[in-house]
Amino acid sequence: MRPTILPASFRVTPTLAGLLMSCALCAPAGAAEAATEAAAAAPQPWVATGQFTYIGQSKEHFTSPYVGRNSLGAEHEASYSISATAYLGLRVPVLGEVYLNPEVIQGRPLSGLVGLGAFSNGEMQKVAGTSPKLYMPRLFLRRDWALGDEQVAQAAGQNQLAGKVATDRVRLTVGKFAITDIFDANGYSHDSRTQFLNWASLAQGSYDFAADAQGYTLGAALEWMQGDWALRVGRFMVPLESNGERLNGALANFHGDQFELEHSHHWAGLPGTARLLLWRNRENMGAYRDALQVAGVGEPQVSAVRRPQTKSGWGLHLEQALTADLGGFVRWSEGDGRTESYSFEEVDGSRQIGLSLKGLRWGREADTVGLLYIANTLSSAHRDYLAGGGYGFFIGDGKLNYRDETIVEAYYSWSLSEACKLSLDLQHIRNPAYNADRGPVTLAALRFHAEF
Repeated sequence: MRPTILPASFRVTPTLAGLLMSCALCAPAGAAEAATEAAAAAPQPWVATGQFTYIGQSKEHFTSPYVGRNSLGAEHEASYSISATAYLGLRVPVLGEVYLNPEVIQGRPLSGLVGLGAFSNGEMQKVAGTSPKLYMPRLFLRRDWALGDEQVAQAAGQNQLAGKVATDRVRLTVGKFAITDIFDANGYSHDSRTQFLNWASLAQGSYDFAADAQGYTLGAALEWMQGDWALRVGRFMVPLESNGERLNGALANFHGDQFELEHSHHWAGLPGTARLLLWRNRENMGAYRDALQVAGVGEPQVSAVRRPQTKSGWGLHLEQALTADLGGFVRWSEGDGRTESYSFEEVDGSRQIGLSLKGLRWGREADTVGLLYIANTLSSAHRDYLAGGGYGFFIGDGKLNYRDETIVEAYYSWSLSEACKLSLDLQHIRNPAYNADRGPVTLAALRFHAEF
């Protein structure tokens, strides 16, 4: 495979070599332990941390007897994404904690960000072009109410102030943030900056959670945490149009509702968590069967039959530590598949199984190896729509020989210092955009991530 060539626009940022050389200065040894001790002593009044991530990804030529408007390009391609984020927090008397996250993002996606049900780089949902873009993904208030006297110390981190928090508590989060900041968490597969890269690995594959084009929304979530149990509910704004930038302010009529029940447990003395997720969106969207009926023998267009409709789905999720250094998870999710994909990826059903291994066995305890298998599916209505020549926001080859889109991903994260990681990632995707006539395609990526 040919090496990924950094684009010219990357030269305005610090060089990768320079960042690697400065890793030792990112965070002094023992910083996390010192922060935890400080948290036990006194609440932290403010916090300022940050991150920088570069991801270069390339794919080789693959088999493609035909292409459509939304097909993954069959030729060799190279892409990149760069993000830099500041995580700022302030403790405000009476109100609670206020957090602000200015972020700069730039990049160039493969094939203009089309051609896959689950795209190969989760950072690409934020990218708006090859020029740096400054925007505000998060601005929110968090407030806790204690339900008992027992407390635990927490260290400072990204959007987390050091201090003591009640073990049993009610938490309100209101403002602008990502729904997946609170719902559908996973300790092994939830962050494309440090874990698996594929877009479907960020959450339940068919979880079409309300969000703008960058993955964020406005709303509120209420969490009740008691012992081994947690219950979460929330209501959020949906975009005005499919994968659009603007949010719909008519929250009473158009919204995304979430419900999640979580139970923490120990199996053979090792920690694990089980989650049940239910979601329901009310949006102005088109149904695939309606588009086929209106089109007759012509090209169906789901955008031409949009009207207020409801879309819902569910997800089951189990993550479990298997040994002191090995953990795994399974996810299984289904959406109703009647209406168009509106905010996340073009997936109606998804099954995932993954493993994450720390490097204790070869003397590199801060390194991580990850292995993931994903099988994504489409509903019968969605299949018929694409087979009839219809196009979604991300996929459409003009016709379709349907098979499940499957992804095998593996990565190795090499710890350069306590705060800097360099990762190699490989993905093999069969039936891109659910089409057995095209592919398979193999992609390689190099990722650098620093926290400070």
